[in-house]
Amino acid sequence: MQLVIGNQNYSSWSLRPWVLLEHFKQQVQLYKIPLFTHQTQEKMAQLCPNYKVPVLIDNNIKIWDSLAICEYLNESYLAGKAWPENTSQRAIARSICAEMHAGFIALRSEMPMNCRRTPSVINYSEECQKDIDRIIELWQTCLDNSKSKFLFDTFSIADAFYLPVVSRFASYQVEVPEKIKTYMDTMMSLPSYQLWLTASIEESEVISSSEV
Repeated sequence: MQLVIGNQNYSSWSLRPWVLLEHFKQQVQLYKIPLFTHQTQEKMAQLCPNYKVPVLIDNNIKIWDSLAICEYLNESYLAGKAWPENTSQRAIARSICAEMHAGFIALRSEMPMNCRRTPSVINYSEECQKDIDRIIELWQTCLDNSKSKFLFDTFSIADAFYLPVVSRFASYQVEVPEKIKTYMDTMMSLPSYQLWLTASIEESEVISSSEV
């Protein structure tokens, strides 16, 4: 398998399938396309049907869109382990992933993922606050019914999908309840996330800037 991703410092969509693959110890070859450069579209033209990352290439099949990739991995390589075993919990997990996939526009715009950012508070809009409140509500509800420190009883696609938000909340020092803070600490301590974080720190901003 080959996973086409963007800059690890910025590409929240790339993080989702990558952390799923890494968490479940699946072998994959990474191909990174630097974003925001004059070569970005040219490189995407060869690999990305929708000119966006991520894209999974497996047996000459291209799967784009992070949720589609995660579903494919779950069905083809993870024997269904990436969703909760319980039918009701699985439905809820899919629902909150769909909500993440399609919503929280203000949060995305005002708090872009930046793993290297020195944590600090910013001023943000009322719409962004509504997004934050909704995410905290989702997390709190899931954690209250979970038998583990993850959103459901074991690590799932839902955790992978909300990991970029965990990163954002940490970078912008969003105030959260104690239970949510514990969840965030759990996610940021994952070996898979630590690998991603290290890679994001090591990315050459000099090279990226020179290509713009």
